Order: sequence, then structure tokens, then C-alpha cells
Amino acid sequence: MSPIKTLYTATDELGEVIVTDDGECRVLGFCPNDEQSRCLKAAPHVLQYEYTQAMLLVLLFCQPRRVLVLGMGGGSLVTALHHHIPGIQITAVELRAQVIEVAYRFFQMPRSKRVQVIQQDADQFLDSADLRKPDVIFADLYHGTGVDEVQLRDDFIARCAALLKDDGWLVLNCWNEHREDTRLRDALRAHFTDIRTVMTSSRNWVILAGKAQDWQTNGALKDTAFKLSASLGFPLLRHLGRMRGLGE
Repeated sequence: MSPIKTLYTATDELGEVIVTDDGECRVLGFCPNDEQSRCLKAAPHVLQYEYTQAMLLVLLFCQPRRVLVLGMGGGSLVTALHHHIPGIQITAVELRAQVIEVAYRFFQMPRSKRVQVIQQDADQFLDSADLRKPDVIFADLYHGTGVDEVQLRDDFIARCAALLKDDGWLVLNCWNEHREDTRLRDALRAHFTDIRTVMTSSRNWVILAGKAQDWQTNGALKDTAFKLSASLGFPLLRHLGRMRGLGE
């Protein structure tokens, strides 16, 4: 096993940005022993965390042509979506300039006409966004100590719903304890019709909320998950098996 090397450190008003390399993967952290993003150097498009893999369950319900990523980190979702969906248009919003820099420099995030990166606070971006309605919004707003509370607020959920297409989906990465957040559940039910959740072994609670009900059978979802797994490079079926309705 190769020794872990520190490739990059920087500090801004929000804290540290650290990039390490263990020989096989590169890791982005916001404090010592923290992991925000992990990139397999030999295949950067293959997602390494269960929760990011589970977030791509949304591909069972739609074939997005346009997506918005709030909270970019090392760009793993951006890289995976860009690689797997030809023609997709991606807008990624990231608060910290150093994070954007390292995503390109160390994590092989693609420089592409199909990827627009905006340095801005995601909350402020939603208030001023002037872009075509996306099919999917991915929200993964985290800092060194946990989830950014903004993505749990009812007004955040409402603004995401308003920005989405009529059949669009919101995908949120939360923690186990947020299952008991009644305001979050009420906000989701107020703006979305089809709400599904996945609890990962790492205790991430992934929410997939659709504005229109999806009526596919479980068998049809399994067939699609099986087909996608080969190209995605991980077993999507495993995460489908953990999917439940909100409150189940």
C-alpha cells in the first residue's frame, strides 16, 4: 500500500482545502481526516461513494438533458454525468474558488462546453438563477462539520421545485438524523409527488423527489438498473434494493 501524500493545501475564509493521494485515489477534504470527494485516478468517472452512486438512481426515472449540481466538491457527479450521458448540459455551482481549482487540477473534472461552473453561494444562486429549467437538481451542500443547513430549509426545497421542469427531480444528500426532520418532510410533500429515499451503509440519507409520479413497475426499474450498472461501473441494483418511499 502506497503512503498517503498531501498534494495540496490552502485556506480561505471558510477553512482548509486539502488534497491527498494514496496511490490509487485522490481525496478532497475540508479538514484533517475529512473526506468530501474521492476520485479513482484510473477511472475518474466511476463514483466511489455509496451515496453518490445512490444519487444516480434518478437515472431510472428520467433521461436528463440538463442538470444543475449545487455543491460541486471534487466534481465526481459532474464527471460521471458528463461521461455517461452524451450531450448532457451541466451547470455546477460551487462556493469556494480553491475547490473549483482542485476539481480541475487534481480530480480530472472535464473542461467541456457542456459543463458550466459558477462560483457562487448556492442559496444566492437560486434567487438569481437565469437558466433553462433543468431535468434534475443535485444538492450536496456540505462543509467540514456536516450538512449545510440551507438545503434542509423549506424555502430551499420550494425554490428548487420552482426551477425544475414539470416532470423534474430533486436529489438531496442528507444524513440519517434528517429522517426525523418534520419540516423537511413537509416541504418535500408540499412540492413533490413521488418521493423516494435510500439509506446507505455510511448512514447517508439520499432523497429522490419527483414533481410527477413515476408508475414504472419494480421489475422495469430492476431491468433499467441492471443495464445501467455495466456502464456506470458499480451495481446500481444494490441501491435500488434499499429504496423506500418517504416515511417507510
